[in-house]
Amino acid sequence: MDLEEMEAALSLLVDEMEGDQGDRHEIFMRLHQMLSTMRAEGLTVPEDLAELEKALSAEFEADTKG
Repeated sequence: MDLEEMEAALSLLVDEMEGDQGDRHEIFMRLHQMLSTMRAEGLTVPEDLAELEKALSAEFEADTKG
């Protein structure tokens, strides 16, 4: 996936989250996977998306701890 495709896919994910479409956990997993791919390819991850990933990770971690 090239940078433009990655940016388009990330934009779609953010739109889905803002519109509350689908399962938030599924969206988080897709976001995490895409950002991991970007990191593996040496691409810079936008700070706002990295913060979103961190916040969602903490949210789901808290949910699993009850």
